[in-house]
Amino acid sequence: MSEVDSWSIYQRLLRYARPYLGMFLVGVLGMVLFAATEGAMAFFVREFLNGTFIKRNPSILWDIPIGVVVLFAFRGIGDFVSNYFPGWVGRQVIKGLRQDVFSHYLRLPTAYLDGQQSGHLLSKLTYNIELVADAATNASISLIRDSLTIVVLLGNLFYLNWQLAVYSIAAAPLIAWLMQIANRSFRRYSARIQSSMGDITRVAKEAIDAHRLIKIFNAEDHQIHRFEQVNEMNRASNMKLLRAKSISNPVVQCIASIGLASVLYVAIRQVFAHSMQMAEFLAFLTALMMIPAPLRRLVNISGPLQQGIAAGQSVFELLDNVTEGTGGSRRLLRARGEIEFRNVSFEYSSDKDAVLHQVSFHVKPGETVAIVGRSGSGKTSLVGLVPRFYDVSAGSVLLDGFDVRDYRLTDLRSQVSLVSQDVVLFNDTIRNNIAFNAVGKSDAQVEAAARAANVMEFIAQQPEGFDTPLADRGLNLSGGQRQRISIARALLKDAPILILDEATAALDNESERRVQQELSVLMQGRTTLVIAHRLSTVEGADRIIVLDNGRIVETGTHHELLAKNGVYSLLHGMQFNV
Repeated sequence: MSEVDSWSIYQRLLRYARPYLGMFLVGVLGMVLFAATEGAMAFFVREFLNGTFIKRNPSILWDIPIGVVVLFAFRGIGDFVSNYFPGWVGRQVIKGLRQDVFSHYLRLPTAYLDGQQSGHLLSKLTYNIELVADAATNASISLIRDSLTIVVLLGNLFYLNWQLAVYSIAAAPLIAWLMQIANRSFRRYSARIQSSMGDITRVAKEAIDAHRLIKIFNAEDHQIHRFEQVNEMNRASNMKLLRAKSISNPVVQCIASIGLASVLYVAIRQVFAHSMQMAEFLAFLTALMMIPAPLRRLVNISGPLQQGIAAGQSVFELLDNVTEGTGGSRRLLRARGEIEFRNVSFEYSSDKDAVLHQVSFHVKPGETVAIVGRSGSGKTSLVGLVPRFYDVSAGSVLLDGFDVRDYRLTDLRSQVSLVSQDVVLFNDTIRNNIAFNAVGKSDAQVEAAARAANVMEFIAQQPEGFDTPLADRGLNLSGGQRQRISIARALLKDAPILILDEATAALDNESERRVQQELSVLMQGRTTLVIAHRLSTVEGADRIIVLDNGRIVETGTHHELLAKNGVYSLLHGMQFNV
């Protein structure tokens, strides 16, 4: 990444702080005050020596002690203001940037999210953004305050003795060159650290989510070894960054010490030659010796600054990914539910084979159409085209006679309910899980949906009824109970189109039988697309479409397809051993 790219990233980071410019400028005033007190130290040394040892001014007895107290009071105020107000801005930057990233995640295309590792996405939302904010604010505090301090101290040096001051800054070009080299190393190692943090988050999340699988396979040691690998990679990358930081500071200090030694040599000669008074010499030396501390902080801030820029690059690359958008311009209040696939072909990416080939069929409003086939035949991909989780590669999907791409995306998706095998429940109450984003729905409607889905049966057994909080992913409920909440949620939404994606595949026979009863209630009056592996669940469908390798090979009712003695009959025979 070039210096120009780094500056553009840093400018983009600062845009998040721009709304809070007033608060940041208050902090800058504190930095100016702090830097001024640093410069005043040399002045106090000179006045103390002149008034005490040379002029023996009696007023010094009170002026200097009182002045020291006042000086350190102003220094403390400047220190507080220069840290608190930019720090407040920093937390606002973190909040704003994190909100933008999270909002962007929700609006990214499904195809993009399918190809990403959730651990890396979570790491960007947490770890990387903290580094970004550190660069945007905390690094700025040191950059401005310490630079001002050095400028004030250099001004003192030139005021006291311009010749010695010139000697003092002779090493500055060499120091700047070394810092530029160090910055490139910091940025390179920081990018590796951020990637390794994503790996740590990914492996940890997988292990926590799959703890039952790990236990049943006695795979604890295997997972510990996997975590050790990514953890070691993170440690090694951090050590490389630490080594670069640790080397840069002593090198800069050594070069600065050579400049200091040359200054001391010339200064001592001037004192011996009586061309410089002892008070001026000690004041000059005080100001000179105060420069290494802010210089060291400036060198040390290069690491966090470059880490933040590298993190900013990864975050902004994410934010620059194109979202789903808002769809077309056609509005849709409530669809009739007529669906048509016209010569639809679909592929996930250009470097992979097509999943669907020239698929065409028509679904009448209120009709139930089942889609069956072997694993990998394209069933889920097919129904995912209706709510535009994906867009067709060729052909078109029509809803009520119009291409789904013509509709506003929010309007289109408000027409579709989904009940899938993988039930998603949130860490919230049963009531709020049923009423998920159900704007304008009353408690009575929520309870009616729960009653229709037979949720009331087990709600009565819960300690707080509807207001019982669910555990992570609802694991304090059985599979059948979780699925009923999902059905109640779909009933409450009352969409004209229903997609059932292996809705009973994970249930035992008894739970499947009972959930099927609730699903039959849900399907009434709705256009329903049913994906099923168990063929017994689709025998009552108005029509069954059989997919094989992304193509429709058969279509008809259950009895018609059995009579054909084709693919469906073969699948049916395999399941029922006939």
